[in-house]
Amino acid sequence: MRPLDGITVVSLEHAIAAPFCTRQLADLGARVIKVERPGVGDFARAYDTRVKGQSSHFIWTNRSKESLSLDLKQPEALAVLNEVLQGADVLVQNLAPGAAARMGLAYETLRERCPRLIVCDISGYGEDGPYRDKKAYDLLIQSEAGLLSITGTPDEPSKAGNSIADIAAGMVAYSAILAALLQRGRTGEGSHIDVSMLESLAEWMGYPLYYAFEGASPPPRTAASHASIYPYGPFAAGDGGTVMLGLQNEREWKLFCDTVLEQPDLSTDPRFHSNAQRNQHRSELRALILAVFAMLDTEAVVARLDRAQIANARMNDMAGVWSHPQLAARGCWQPVDTPAGTVPALLPPGRHSGFDYRMDPVPAVGQHTQAILRQLGRSEADIATLRAAGAI
Repeated sequence: MRPLDGITVVSLEHAIAAPFCTRQLADLGARVIKVERPGVGDFARAYDTRVKGQSSHFIWTNRSKESLSLDLKQPEALAVLNEVLQGADVLVQNLAPGAAARMGLAYETLRERCPRLIVCDISGYGEDGPYRDKKAYDLLIQSEAGLLSITGTPDEPSKAGNSIADIAAGMVAYSAILAALLQRGRTGEGSHIDVSMLESLAEWMGYPLYYAFEGASPPPRTAASHASIYPYGPFAAGDGGTVMLGLQNEREWKLFCDTVLEQPDLSTDPRFHSNAQRNQHRSELRALILAVFAMLDTEAVVARLDRAQIANARMNDMAGVWSHPQLAARGCWQPVDTPAGTVPALLPPGRHSGFDYRMDPVPAVGQHTQAILRQLGRSEADIATLRAAGAI
């Protein structure tokens, strides 16, 4: 038995934030009914064709869901949605600002007929304030939340390579819904959750915000290096690979000189005898390190670092992550069906002794529409009429 078995989630979702939230609810056993536009579905289905002709974003965030195709501009389709909501526990939506309210799906409206329903609205900036109606894409939120100002090189800012603002909002929504379900178990009443992408990512910016407290200078952009600790960051090996390493104290510095560089005298060199000095003379130290590493391949560099118990990691590309020995050893990959065939998927992080995560197929657009309508008691004639009108 999974924690959310018996819980029904209806989601008016697209892109990443809401789908990532609801996929995690499905992982825990919730029945997630994903409402999509007839024919085309969630526009994230068309982002790319990298997974057997299907979108990488969509395959990642939409397993274990049912797809109900509805044209919500048609009253008949909206009536079907409201009927589905009568049996739902949670409604999640990340439509354009105000769109759900215009369809009569605001929390204040829904609570009158569905008092136990939990409604989670995900938007760029929240349901009020001067930015309420601004469009919000992941890159824009990374910029507004200050992430770009501390990420990149001294010469140029860089965005995170993944949809980190969407992911942050999806994680906040997921945990907030779990909390709301616990609260409803005590009070018997539903609640409203207002998740802002800006606020979600701003929370993750806590360290740099406090670092720049009361007008202090912010953390500088230092690419993949550390702003104040050295050596700490990426170093090239002789075979073209890159190794990340980090030293934290003088004991590790001595081990690094003795075992990794095999130059014990460097540990007492006045240029490098403290972190402050190493940081001040980092260009000279970098040249010394690179000269040693140039004579070694990546495996040899890692072996020396491990022998010295210096924290290190390979800078993997995506192929390196697919074949990562630690993920393989822990059985992290599991096959998941999609409309175009089976693909490997990562099990959700966080092993539980009491249950297995749900890892069911990724749906085709509208794949479950007919079955859901039958569950609502609609006749074949009613379903045919809705289909002919383009409502489903």
